[in-house]
Amino acid sequence: MRHRLAAIVPVYGLLLAACYAAAYQLRFDFAVPSQFHSVFWLSLPFVLILKAAGCLATGEWRRTFRYASVSDIASVGMMALGTTVLFWLFNLMPLGSHAVPRGIILIDAILSVLTLGFLRVAARTHTEVLEPTLKGRSRVPTLIYGVRKDSIGILRMLNATAASGPKEHRVVGFVDSDSRTQKSLIAGLPVFAEQDGWESLVRRTHARRLLIPAGIPGQEARALLRECAGHDLKVHVIPGVDEIVDGRFKLAIRDLTVSDLLRREPNQLDREAIQGYVTDRRVLVTGGAGSIGSELCRQIRALRPTSLVIVDQSEIGIFTIEQEFRAAEPGGVDLRFVMADVVDEATLSRVMEQHRPEIVFHAAAYKHVPLMEDNPQAAVLNNVLGTKTVVDLAEKHDVKQFVMISTDKAVRPTSVMGATKLISEKYLQSVAASSHTKFVAVRFGNVLNSVGSVVPTFRKQIEQGGPVTVTHPEMERFFMTIPEAVQLVLQAGAIGKSGEVLILDMGEPVKIVDLARDLILLSGLRYPDDIDIEFTGMRPGEKLYEELFYASESGAKKVHEKIYSGSAENVPPLPAILFDIRRLEEAAFESNIELLHTLKEIVAQYTDSEWVPSRLKAAA
Repeated sequence: MRHRLAAIVPVYGLLLAACYAAAYQLRFDFAVPSQFHSVFWLSLPFVLILKAAGCLATGEWRRTFRYASVSDIASVGMMALGTTVLFWLFNLMPLGSHAVPRGIILIDAILSVLTLGFLRVAARTHTEVLEPTLKGRSRVPTLIYGVRKDSIGILRMLNATAASGPKEHRVVGFVDSDSRTQKSLIAGLPVFAEQDGWESLVRRTHARRLLIPAGIPGQEARALLRECAGHDLKVHVIPGVDEIVDGRFKLAIRDLTVSDLLRREPNQLDREAIQGYVTDRRVLVTGGAGSIGSELCRQIRALRPTSLVIVDQSEIGIFTIEQEFRAAEPGGVDLRFVMADVVDEATLSRVMEQHRPEIVFHAAAYKHVPLMEDNPQAAVLNNVLGTKTVVDLAEKHDVKQFVMISTDKAVRPTSVMGATKLISEKYLQSVAASSHTKFVAVRFGNVLNSVGSVVPTFRKQIEQGGPVTVTHPEMERFFMTIPEAVQLVLQAGAIGKSGEVLILDMGEPVKIVDLARDLILLSGLRYPDDIDIEFTGMRPGEKLYEELFYASESGAKKVHEKIYSGSAENVPPLPAILFDIRRLEEAAFESNIELLHTLKEIVAQYTDSEWVPSRLKAAA
């Protein structure tokens, strides 16, 4: 700053002195009377000192020139206005035999603003126009999508961070679908009509990249990806402010991701309600090292509970999340990491006695449908008996609030996994009917990038050169990003009533084959030229289409912008479901066939629908 001031102060002195001298020339039409020569020289030191004080007061000399903005020009105006008023007040006491004419004071103020403003604009023009033009030949011709504030912000970011090198972008224009903005110029760059077609746009501009704002809806991003892929136009994303603040991305251009393709409008959360029941409370999360559980812990930790107890049976999972949290532990949050299985009632009881949680999030469950078809005993023990254990202990230890993560596969289940989650929902609702603890279940579909889910599987197959395996060309699934799902789980916990099954609005379902094609494009490859898609047939327990609601829930009321409250019908009395769970437990230690028969009978009485487990079909 010392060296910078040594250069700036003399320059400002010369420019402001020149403005003051020019004001005299303009006022007297370039024929200054001799009697005003002495007035000029007597007043000049006072004017310069006054303006230097104004620059110090407004921080003018601390403002950078490369990134000059409207606020910087406004600061120059404030400095000129303040010094002009003071100059006029002091001018009431004449210097020598004449006072400085008021016209000169006004002209000097205008010239000062214009000169210093031009100095800043010239510096930014050199940075953002001249340098990119001189070095532009080695840069990649690039289009920016849209003419919204975030799209124009991309151009400003690129100009502000411009540097030499062949990887830099040379913006050649904007592309917009709004007819009102087309054929206009923004920052000297043309706005092209998307309706002209991408082939025409690429031919006219020679563009090789398209930059899109991070907040663009997923459906629009998918359409752009597919259109541009056919014309060798690579799509990139500029991270949004929320992604940069969260630390998920650096301030740089990044490749399009599958999350961008499935992004929906951001949720309007009632953050006060969420903080009201989490902040300064003791919280326990089961399955806290899993995909949903770990993100749940991250968001809960940010809400600053008194303590956060993370329970999971996976040693590597607990170790990984402990390392992550210890590295960036916020003050005031007591973190505890516990290795325990939810079916181990004695251990879990000791954990609750020791930590006395006020809120429990139950995310521990086996979720892989085909795997649970082959391991029904594990599914029943973990998903049904494990849930029963946690629910019973929560009530016994006076937990105020209990939120269970459920699944869309519990709706008219066709799989062991879905059937066990349905029974868990019913047990929670039965207990809630007579409990002081508020029990809520939250039901939603698939989440992107969870461990063992379709997206990581497809990525691995693409890396290995394919083929990408899809079970059926018509198979559809609901998708949601993990952070979005967890936000809504927290919101549901804040607004749900005891005994409710809250259902998250998952948007429109996506065909799995379309998702596979998009992932191939994101990898820089093409289907079927580079990688093929192979249809392998539906696996045991899978549905062609998933559902979020039962027929009785079709008129479910909205309790939030993205949350519905399901029906409380067909909730069995507590003695009846306890009897069913005892039957399941006994059958689990006899044989898988006996267990599946029992599971089938219980599901039929809860859903009035026929379901034959895949193993029983095979045996028949």
